Amino acid sequence: MATAIERIGLRAGYGLRQGPRIAWYLAHGYAMGRLRRMAEEKHPDARRQSSATKPTPNRDRLWRDLAALFARDLANVEAGIYPMPNDHDGALPERFDRSRAFFLDLPEIFTRRREEAHQEVFSEEFRGRFPRYYLQNFHYQSGGYLSEGSAKIYDLQVEVLFNGTANAMRRQALVPIHAALKGRDQRTVALTDVACGTGRFLRALTDAFPGVRPTGFDLSEPYVEEARRHFRRRGRARFAVANAEALPLPDDSQDVVTTIFLYHELPPKVRRIVAREFARVLKPGGTLVFMDSLQLGDVADYDGLLEMFPSGFHEPFYESYTREDLTALFGEAGLEPVSATPAFVSKVMAFKKP
Repeated sequence: MATAIERIGLRAGYGLRQGPRIAWYLAHGYAMGRLRRMAEEKHPDARRQSSATKPTPNRDRLWRDLAALFARDLANVEAGIYPMPNDHDGALPERFDRSRAFFLDLPEIFTRRREEAHQEVFSEEFRGRFPRYYLQNFHYQSGGYLSEGSAKIYDLQVEVLFNGTANAMRRQALVPIHAALKGRDQRTVALTDVACGTGRFLRALTDAFPGVRPTGFDLSEPYVEEARRHFRRRGRARFAVANAEALPLPDDSQDVVTTIFLYHELPPKVRRIVAREFARVLKPGGTLVFMDSLQLGDVADYDGLLEMFPSGFHEPFYESYTREDLTALFGEAGLEPVSATPAFVSKVMAFKKP
């Protein structure tokens, strides 16, 4: 049991780490907003993001909920669920390099959004090599998920979008993993992260569970290479390019499968194929930990935000995702619900394979 002085020190340390980090991403978001408005003024007849018809939280509510997320994050640290976060944002020169690349790319993103140009990666270079649904400029980002430049600035883009909360939201997925691994020898645990992206979640996971040697799969070679770069000096994770629809894993081989922010970018039919793959590779008694956006009705006055999001960021499957009955979907694959917990604009769900 921590003493009062130890708790004060822990909380002070947490604030000193997270406060400047949040300010860094908020500053990027503020500057991006100013630049976007300047771009829109030059094209007054361009299509604007649709307005919400459903309830939308005001600014005060958003700030309170953001603060609540970080309070929960700190409470998890104090409870010993995971250690003090190390967000692995890189040294200052690397941060400034990514910041520069982020701002240089913004005019291209603004142009794509204005012109609704989101099919650039549906090209001869990639056709036939990737599923059609994947060949999109999601978020209007340059290169979609298929360029080194995209992989380099993706984490920064996501943190700016979520006001510096992306890592804190991801860490909430560690809570059901902590429960699943309680009393286990971590060295014997088989854990796979599907759609691992740049490996950001697996960095937090290996900090929290140092005995686990996870595997990360992603469909993007540049993103897998970026994940390998993150782990270059750690050597505690394996990465490979693979499609979530056909995982290169044996039946009943995984104790835990995780998937973070994947399902809202899958068509409805593919969501079911991937759910069956999760169920196939999980051992009996194994756990699926799922994290993605909130859905309609999860937090009633956030429904307006969910309604507006796909039109501003080219998310063609997002609207159907917000209406998907995930408990029924995973139930059809043979997985039983364990928990579901909102985490700011995301939610974490856990399922068991009987």
